[in-house]
Amino acid sequence: MNRKLSQRHDICLADDPKTQKRLELALKRSKELDQTQNMDGASKSFNYDTCKDEYWNPEKFSLLYKTWIWDQATPAQKVKLNQLFWVAYYSQIISAEIATIFFNQTSAAALYGIEDFRIVCDTLDLESQQERAHIHAFKTVSERFEQENFGKRIFTYPMRTPFEKTMLYSDLSQFQQWWRKWQLRFFTMVSSNSAFIGCQYFTVRGLRTLNGKIVQHQLSRFYSEHPDKENSPIPSQISYFHFIDESFHFNTSTVVSHDVINSLPKPTALERHIGNMALKGCQMDHYNFSTAINGIFWYDPALFESIYQMLRSPVFGMSRDEALHAMEKSFCEESEGMLASHRTHRESVDSYRAYLQDFNYISRENKDLTLMAGNSLEKHLSTNRRAFAAFRRSAA
Repeated sequence: MNRKLSQRHDICLADDPKTQKRLELALKRSKELDQTQNMDGASKSFNYDTCKDEYWNPEKFSLLYKTWIWDQATPAQKVKLNQLFWVAYYSQIISAEIATIFFNQTSAAALYGIEDFRIVCDTLDLESQQERAHIHAFKTVSERFEQENFGKRIFTYPMRTPFEKTMLYSDLSQFQQWWRKWQLRFFTMVSSNSAFIGCQYFTVRGLRTLNGKIVQHQLSRFYSEHPDKENSPIPSQISYFHFIDESFHFNTSTVVSHDVINSLPKPTALERHIGNMALKGCQMDHYNFSTAINGIFWYDPALFESIYQMLRSPVFGMSRDEALHAMEKSFCEESEGMLASHRTHRESVDSYRAYLQDFNYISRENKDLTLMAGNSLEKHLSTNRRAFAAFRRSAA
């Protein structure tokens, strides 16, 4: 059929053979290097007893690395802090990937309503399948770790819907959390009916994945450079398999948000406004940085209870006063670990700015990352000190 008869718009993806070819090649390569089988095999093979005394990440990717708690920890406790980084980090990734699976499908629903976009939808279908394997692997390891060491959940959680807040430890109030759920429901409706918003979602996804690449490449190297890969810790292998898949996912986000979007009609004023609101929401989510975990933009005061439980557990065996003292020294005083997390946050700001500069519809506030860049080491310390004073009074 003549394209002009079948197509509702004057432009389409078929008019951009360069981008079409990039998408076809990317999907072919993603299928060839699909890590789902390796992920599932690692999940089935995981036995905590065989790797419970080993690091799972490079040492600097340990929970509370180079804080007072890390400096005072025994060698055995440092192993647990290294493993806890893995558990906490990938618990956050699970939350993000649950949302990705859902919004991949709502975006595909809008794009499939236009001719020639099947290649994008097929790519998103493969990604969603991979995300489910990732989530299963992360949950298998993390839940087993917490059961063995704590006998309860601290960083892990039961499966959840994509309408929960994506950032696990944030500074959102109860009203803001309720409002965020309704914003996500609204975005679901719009992104499944607007091809532009469906594509624009990948701008936000690209930023989130870009942040992840900063850390995940380094986590993956723990396995790729391991002297005995066959007997390396299963969690390290999972980090490597995940990074391979996510490299293709980032490529998809970049091509769809930067190139595929040009094969759509110009956005309306409302669509531009919604797109900028989504980006501002991402800035809000990534405003904070965490002393406890480098590379995840958690709000430290929201973490206090989890860290307190960890310190009171048999792994650390601290009394109430000992735990509070350790937390105050770690969260309320400048440390090498805090500075490293701040540097990662600044690096992310610079990377986000570079990623967003070519977009015409994005506001100056979002291109400059005005909100996210407004945080500082001084504000971070002031917030932690004020919140910790209140936490100390309520700690049991």
